[in-house]
Amino acid sequence: MKFTLIAGEPSGDRLGAALMAALKTLRPDVQFRGIGGPLMQAEGLVSLFPMEELSVMGIAEILPKYRALKRRIAQAAAATLAENPAALITIDSPDFCLRVAKLVKTARPDLKTIHYVAPSVWAWRPGRAAKMARYIDHVLALLPFEPPLMTAAGMTCDFVGHPVVSEPLAPKSPQDSPLILTLPGSRRGEVSRLCPVIGEVLAKVKTAHPTARVALPTVRGVADLTRELTRDWAIQPDIIEPPDAKHAAFANATVAIAASGTVSLELAANGCPMVIAYKMNPLTMWMMQRVALVDTVTLVNLVSQTRAVPEFLGPACKAENITPPLLALMQPGPARTAQIDAMALTMQRLGQGGEAPNLRAARSVLNAL
Repeated sequence: MKFTLIAGEPSGDRLGAALMAALKTLRPDVQFRGIGGPLMQAEGLVSLFPMEELSVMGIAEILPKYRALKRRIAQAAAATLAENPAALITIDSPDFCLRVAKLVKTARPDLKTIHYVAPSVWAWRPGRAAKMARYIDHVLALLPFEPPLMTAAGMTCDFVGHPVVSEPLAPKSPQDSPLILTLPGSRRGEVSRLCPVIGEVLAKVKTAHPTARVALPTVRGVADLTRELTRDWAIQPDIIEPPDAKHAAFANATVAIAASGTVSLELAANGCPMVIAYKMNPLTMWMMQRVALVDTVTLVNLVSQTRAVPEFLGPACKAENITPPLLALMQPGPARTAQIDAMALTMQRLGQGGEAPNLRAARSVLNAL
């Protein structure tokens, strides 16, 4: 049994690798082709080209690379058709993945197409689900409220649980001084915009907590840029590059400043209170604000149906706004308690304590065939 898998960023690489491991457990004869990063390649994927070429987000950011991305879309579709897999499994990165699926489905309507991670139609552009249903047969949803939205559009969909609930957690250990986890993102644009703001926040935090330490997990592709942009921070960060080395920092952090995204769920799994900060190109921000359907982008807030996690997006992403709630979360008090309760509820609703999400996803894939 052959599958073509396509992932476009580190979070998709993690999802893809876990799904591959589960598929190998259920179908030892399985083979993989497609596009993925180091984790998927370690599970046996032969990648068509480096996944990092696809780690672009935002309208203004994509435009300069449009022609190159369009060539890669055509290349990925052609390779999929040549492989004739049991299914094409696209993983998140909808701007790239769903365009590949469209080309494949147009050429081969009988080829099964599966998309892992439902698009956030509950947040913006709800019409995407109906368009997606023209060339996606089945969806693997990470959030419990997503399947009805997908099935209403004409696709089958299973809630498979979020992988964060089964990721290994490092033990907590006593800390002599506060540890601040800084997570400026996995894309070069994100890191470039957010690192200077985080640096300003840390300069203010150092006044209140002179002994505070900083950890900064990063990923291949932005590690060198991260080192360059943090060179002048008031508190020099311990930059953590290997993915498996970050677990201790997540487990023992007092608080985190994080870019918006699934990292908020990793923090929630570790019971680490957070402030969400995100800057993007002003044009992208303006367009997203015009079509937003929800008043928060943080998954912990959405899943727990609270607004316990403060977030500072776009023009509000300034050190003077971020510092006060961050300092409040570093001390026992109502803000910290509310977040810890919301994070526990989030993990429960995402499937904590049940069958591992990657196995649920693999069973869903095989059942869809």
